[in-house]
Amino acid sequence: MEKGKKIYFASDVHLGAPTIENHREHEQRFVRWLHSVKDTAAAVYLLGDIFDFWYEYRQAVPKGFTRFLGTLCELTDAGIPVHFFTGNHDIWIFDYLPEETGIIVHKQPLVTELYGRRFFIAHGDGLTRYETSYNRLKAVFTNPAAQWLFRWLHPDIGIRFAASWSKQSRKSKTGDSQARFRGEENEWLILWAKEMLAKEYYDYFVFGHRHVALNMELNNKSRLVYLGDWVSLFTYGEWNGTNFELKKFVE
Repeated sequence: MEKGKKIYFASDVHLGAPTIENHREHEQRFVRWLHSVKDTAAAVYLLGDIFDFWYEYRQAVPKGFTRFLGTLCELTDAGIPVHFFTGNHDIWIFDYLPEETGIIVHKQPLVTELYGRRFFIAHGDGLTRYETSYNRLKAVFTNPAAQWLFRWLHPDIGIRFAASWSKQSRKSKTGDSQARFRGEENEWLILWAKEMLAKEYYDYFVFGHRHVALNMELNNKSRLVYLGDWVSLFTYGEWNGTNFELKKFVE
């Protein structure tokens, strides 16, 4: 990586979410952030749920998102690696996006060294033993037979069904602790990261998924970061090789 460049992290944009009032402005805000970091970026890591729903049919993909997809192409054409992690909302990314935009798709957590520090990077869903019911549901969504059956739905039906599911899911979570820090002893990913550290060392755990902005010390050497979201917080991570900062995009 080029000396002096920074590595950027963002997650949970939920492009196309049925609860977003102005989809164009929502997309444009995230695109403006991507343009703002382009000149200083050694790499960009997008940690899942960038789309509220994505499914690649053989001859069709969800409409829209052209400004965002074009910006991905700008970044990768400029030689900036863009790492795209599938989340629980955009788990069905297959060949189209990497082939068309040049992104590097990760369907599993990534352990990597960035400027000499060891990172564990993931969307954050389905990692822990505390998520039994969700892990069963995820096993269905990632089952090739289930994906094949869904493909036989007409895109208008499949995408409408997914939008309805997403909207009802958000309604059911309104007012609960889903997007609030629950306390260190109740955060599954924090408990899980501490278990991991007992077995193997990491300098940083970086997650999306929780819609909470958090940069906390796990012990005197390791840190855990929740990246927040681009629905209400507009936060992102910046790693310069010395410090990992959680920042808010302000225009």
